[in-house]
Amino acid sequence: MMAENLARRRSAFAFAFIRLVSCLMVSSVYGDYPHLGQIFRGHYGEQMQKSQEFKPSVFRRDLVSLAASSFAPSTQPGSPSPRVYSVTSYGADPTGNTDSTDAFMSALADAVQASGDGVLMEGITNLGGAQISLEGGNYMISHPLRFPTAGVGNIVIHGGSLHASDDFPTDGYLIDLSAPSSSKSSSSYNFEYVTFRDLMLDSNYRGGGILVPNSLRTSIDNCYIAHFTSNGILVQGGHETYIRNSFLGQHITAGGDPGERNFSGTAINLMGNDNAVTDVVIFSAAIGIMVSGQANVITGVHCYNKATGFGGTGIYLKSPGNTQTRILNCYLDYTGIVSEDPVQIDISNCFFLGDAYIVLKSINGVANGVNIRNNMFSGSNKGIDILQLDQSNGPFKEIDQVVIDANNVNGMTVRSTVARGSAQGNGTSWTIDFNSALLFPDLINYIQYSLRASGGSFPNHCVRNVSRNSVVVESDVAVSASVFVMVEQGK
Repeated sequence: MMAENLARRRSAFAFAFIRLVSCLMVSSVYGDYPHLGQIFRGHYGEQMQKSQEFKPSVFRRDLVSLAASSFAPSTQPGSPSPRVYSVTSYGADPTGNTDSTDAFMSALADAVQASGDGVLMEGITNLGGAQISLEGGNYMISHPLRFPTAGVGNIVIHGGSLHASDDFPTDGYLIDLSAPSSSKSSSSYNFEYVTFRDLMLDSNYRGGGILVPNSLRTSIDNCYIAHFTSNGILVQGGHETYIRNSFLGQHITAGGDPGERNFSGTAINLMGNDNAVTDVVIFSAAIGIMVSGQANVITGVHCYNKATGFGGTGIYLKSPGNTQTRILNCYLDYTGIVSEDPVQIDISNCFFLGDAYIVLKSINGVANGVNIRNNMFSGSNKGIDILQLDQSNGPFKEIDQVVIDANNVNGMTVRSTVARGSAQGNGTSWTIDFNSALLFPDLINYIQYSLRASGGSFPNHCVRNVSRNSVVVESDVAVSASVFVMVEQGK
């Protein structure tokens, strides 16, 4: 019985629904073609009239709702929600014809005054992901852009271009994360988790691009920084600045620039610890990346900033005795790597093109914990060594755990701390000279050798002399033999 009642209810509902749809369709036709009204009279005419009255009421409500959403007022300057601060709302000129510095400073001031959701590090107010939007504009800046207060974090500046005015201070940076002198913060860091994304910075040959002093977890992503005279990006102190997917160059070029000899400045200067540079192209500067902090990692970087022959350096490790830097999967294009007193460095899986090479520079004569392996070197058959020593300040005296081996070399001269050699002859003495292969002069710490004699002889033999990177093996009787020797310079 219940099943029959349920079936009847479903049937009635379906009939009512079909009737309503039919009325709406007919009413539409009736409204569009009034002359058809003469055809429909009586009961059906009344139903159609009711449906016509119902239809506009529904559509009016929809239109009112749409209009309300379409013409809702945009976020005004100082509005706390949503936390997107469009610089044009503060009067910034997206054409770049007039100075927009004050507008940017006003937007920054409003952004940092918004109420935060708890803290990041102690003393750092979490701004909840507030955004300073450049809206795809190109803005002229006459003074460095600085936050009006320190001790804030979780904020993004993105989506446009900044260019320095002709009177921009030559010692300044377009974006400066220095703490204002009047700002008081209980944190030991200026800022935390500030992100710069999708920006083009033109320093107009007046100063630098981005300055990050004493900040934590700063992210610079997909940025193009050009025409700097000091540094494209300078990191001072702090921790964990991540620079990725970006392009930097003092001059905009794609190689072979006639003015390459005169390139100056440094694209990225890391004067702090625990930073990472990943997937970055540096196309013009005297020095591509300068590192004077510890525990930094550089991966996937392409340096063709200034050829070594013109005095340029791709990556310069200027932290003698405490390097602790990894350089992995990079492309050194006609420019090389210099490391002062290298201690705990790893250079591996890199490609060196155009006679580019690595220099170990003695400051206090220390080389300890150095791994240079599995790299590729391609040159022009000029006899240039892939590894070179700069001992102008004195020789290397403390050499330990240095492994330079398994590098793939074409058109250059192999230098290594591990070498293999052989000698054949009939006699009592065999000399194997490793000077053409070993990196450090007059240094062999380990020797492994074998002597294979011809015929049935079984002479006594041993290593009799190791000096000036040569090994002498002697036997007690004359014999026709082949001697195979492997040596290592690292302890």
